[in-house]
Parts: sequence; structure tokens; C-alpha cells
Amino acid sequence: MSDLRVAVLGVGIMGTDHVERLSSRISGARVTVVNDFIAEKAEAVAAGIPGCRAVADPLDAIADPDVDAVVLATPGPTHDKQLLACLEHGKPVLCEKPLTTDVESSLEVVRREAELGKRLIQVGFMRRFDEEYDRLKNLLDGGELGRALVLHCVHRNPAVPPSFDSSMIVKDSLVHEVDVTRFLFDEEITSIQILRPATNPGAPEGIQDPQIAILRTAGGKHVDVELFVTTGVAYEVRTELVAEKGSAIIGLDIGLIRKGAPGTWGGEITPGFRERFGRAYDIQFQRWVDAVRSGVNVDGPTAWDGYAAAAVCAAGVQSLQSGGVVEVDMVARASIPGA
Repeated sequence: MSDLRVAVLGVGIMGTDHVERLSSRISGARVTVVNDFIAEKAEAVAAGIPGCRAVADPLDAIADPDVDAVVLATPGPTHDKQLLACLEHGKPVLCEKPLTTDVESSLEVVRREAELGKRLIQVGFMRRFDEEYDRLKNLLDGGELGRALVLHCVHRNPAVPPSFDSSMIVKDSLVHEVDVTRFLFDEEITSIQILRPATNPGAPEGIQDPQIAILRTAGGKHVDVELFVTTGVAYEVRTELVAEKGSAIIGLDIGLIRKGAPGTWGGEITPGFRERFGRAYDIQFQRWVDAVRSGVNVDGPTAWDGYAAAAVCAAGVQSLQSGGVVEVDMVARASIPGA
């Protein structure tokens, strides 16, 4: 079977990582086209990949006859047009979150894909491919812990870009815990509340950080998430499941533990997302490539999952502003055959 010819749109931090990943660690695929709104950057990336070239227009890159499938690592506001173009040309696409930046366009993408009668869109919620989350999911599904009751989550970053604002903590950070909740429990989230603790003095002016998110699922499960993206320390993602017959926790970074002067001990904290989830990204991409080459096209989160996350985050932004509990407004999945 010939290699899957992939176009990578957007070669910033994530896109460049994905080009390198597809070119060196993923079997059965090669990058043939790259695109970026900074043409010089795309040209530089293409020059380092044998048989790859830069295409200036993202829609031309999608339509290119040397492209079988597409990776979207472009800014979120561009996703809706690019996803619709992938659907128009019948090309499978792995889209980094968000699916789109608003609920209405996400729902339109879901509907347009459903009209085709086949799934082409996979959303890049890479935590579903992390080995620790996979073990937690299997433990829960196996019934050993009994009925799940509560999920405690921590999401901490050392810093965020200057362009970050308070709502992006919901849309860009909390969105991962939203998908993890739906993945672990196989339930939709029905309400959300964002609490505003005392702001970190080290946070950029005007940013509400940390935040506490309280989620409730259709089955009555409680989820709380500490979001703290300007810790100045390291990258920490932890998840603890509490159930009727016990509990389980992942993300403790338990590696080498060292002891030194009297009364001290310690280890190392993961410095960034690449170190924590690099392996998950590799697994995600390999499974996606294998799925596309086999004709299945999707082996992971679907367009519906992207829409559901967008709906929850939209309600979260409303709650951030009001401080109250906001019900999540979603259409019934059954109302869109094939979604």
C-alpha cells in the first residue's frame, strides 16, 4: 500500500511538530504539501522535507492532487472554511482543536459531514490516546471501581502567550478536560459554572487566573477542574477518578525520586506539553494514518465531539462572565443521522 500523502496547514509550533512527526516517526505517511500564512516559514519547512513543497493558499493545498489527507494546525477562526473544503474534496482531515471557534459553525460542519454519509473529520483531542488516560478508561469500563461519582482535575501551565485572555483559559485549556469527561463517562455535560478565585499576582493584567470549573453530566456525575495557566513552575495535568469502590489517579509524574539533605526529597515535574503528551500525539497520528489508509478515515474523536466541546466551552464563557451555573445548549445527536 502506498504512503498516505499529507498536507499540513499551519506550521507554527504545533504544525512544525506534526511535520517532523509524520516525517520521522509515523509509518505509512509522508508530507507532500505545507502551507502557512507566513509564506517564508512554509518554504523553510518544505525545504527540509524531501518531496515536499509549499502552497500559498490553504484551499489550494487541500485541493492539490498530490494530497490524500490533511492536518489542520491553523488558527481556529480559519477551521470552518478549511474543514468544509476538505469535505468538498472528500479528503480525511485531522483537525487540531477547536473544531471551529463558535457553536453554530461547529454544528454546520457536523451537519455537512453527516450529509456525505461518511466520516472524514477527526479532532485532535490527543489525551484520548495517552496511555494513562487509556488505562483509566479501561479500569472504569471494566467495572472494578463500580459506579463513577466524581472527577477531580488539575490543569496547570507555567505560562501562556501574551495574546491569552480569560476566556481562552476556558476555550483552549478547559476544553481538554471537557473532552476527557465525555470520553471517560460516555455522557454529555449538561451544565457548567466557572468560579473566580483570587487572581494570581503574577498573571498578566486583566486575566482571571486561576479559575475553577464545575461540570455536571447527564448522569449526575460531578467534575471539578482547577485551571491555573500562569504558575511559573511547570506543566501539570492530573486527573483523579472517585468511584463507589475506590479511586484512581493519573498524571503524578512519578519517575526518579531523589533524596538529599536531611528532611528533603523530590523529583522532576514535566516542563511542557511535548514531554507530557508527545507519546500520545505519536499514537494519535499513527492510528489516524492507519485508519485513513484502510478506508475507515477516523479512529478517534469525531466532528460531533468537537461540536460538543464547543457547546460546553461557550456555556463556560457565559458563566465566566456571570458567575452563575449555565446550562449547555446542544441539539440532540439523534436529530442529525450519521453524526
